[in-house]
Amino acid sequence: MQRSFRHFIKTSPHWAVAIVAIALVSFYWFVWAEDRYVSRATVVLESPQVATPEFSLSSIMGSGGGGNTHDLLLLREHLLSVDMLRLLDEKLNLREHYSENGDIFAKLLNRDAPIEDLHQYYLRRVEVELDEYAGVLNIHVQAYTPEFAHDMATLLLEAGEDHMNEMGHRLADEQVKFLEQQMVRLEERFEETRAKLLEFQNEYGLVSPTATVENINQVVATLEADLARLQAQRSALASFQSSQSSELRQVERNITALRDQIIEQRDRIAQASGDSLNSVSAQYETLELQAQFAQETYSSALAALENTRLEAARQLKQVSVLQSPLFPEYPTEPNRLYNSSVFAIITIFLAFIFSMLLMIIKDHRD
Repeated sequence: MQRSFRHFIKTSPHWAVAIVAIALVSFYWFVWAEDRYVSRATVVLESPQVATPEFSLSSIMGSGGGGNTHDLLLLREHLLSVDMLRLLDEKLNLREHYSENGDIFAKLLNRDAPIEDLHQYYLRRVEVELDEYAGVLNIHVQAYTPEFAHDMATLLLEAGEDHMNEMGHRLADEQVKFLEQQMVRLEERFEETRAKLLEFQNEYGLVSPTATVENINQVVATLEADLARLQAQRSALASFQSSQSSELRQVERNITALRDQIIEQRDRIAQASGDSLNSVSAQYETLELQAQFAQETYSSALAALENTRLEAARQLKQVSVLQSPLFPEYPTEPNRLYNSSVFAIITIFLAFIFSMLLMIIKDHRD
């Protein structure tokens, strides 16, 4: 039997190497590898449903965000970030736990490893998967004690929720701050236009020059109607009375007076030089339009500011826990049978390929 085994090794050394490798790897997985406990949690991000006015902030600031999936991806990246690693190391002392536990192939070999190496090790012990269909995050944390795995998963959820809320608050605060600055400027502009309008009214002693012009036009129209009536009466009297008659002369005087009055009223509205009412009215309408525009802009900014304060509440992201961090009762990692089987299958497959290559080479030599 020893001869047969030696002959087998001599003729097929690659199979011997494969068998030895499988035996060593199986020994490692089933005997040497230390148990790891896995704490699992499933979370979803939710925002409070706050009723907002029809006047939406998005109409002036633009809509933001890409939905719940976008927020979940942001949370995932933060949970796997170096910043989160630093926080966990500060709160739980990750370096000590992973360097003092585990076998030589699984432990953190250098307790004072650079942050880049520690982060690579951290990514092998923490897994955060996004389930796009369900819209949830599945978090798996591996540690060498059930207490540490549970504490680490719990801290991940707490820190992730704080980070998402901080992001929402910061965005809302920046929007509110921007609108408050605009409010100050718009309020000053509104007060300035109102002051100019009042000053203009006081200077000319007119509350509304436009209304005054309309009233004068009505007076002129009335005078022109009276003038037309008197002219018709004069024509009728001239047909049978002398031009020197007292009645006809009285009508002539009335006609002249009406013409002078009409010219005077028209001169008030428009004249070649001076502060005519049409010029005053045009200036007044310009000032009034500026004041109205400033008032409408100010009112819109007030509505936007109030709406932004409501939007601030909607920026809060609550990490709703569907499955709280599991306190593991028995180790589930490493998967010894699976790892050994996969290695054995791959090794046998490679050895078989090598045997085929040797046979092909041998056939070509013959």
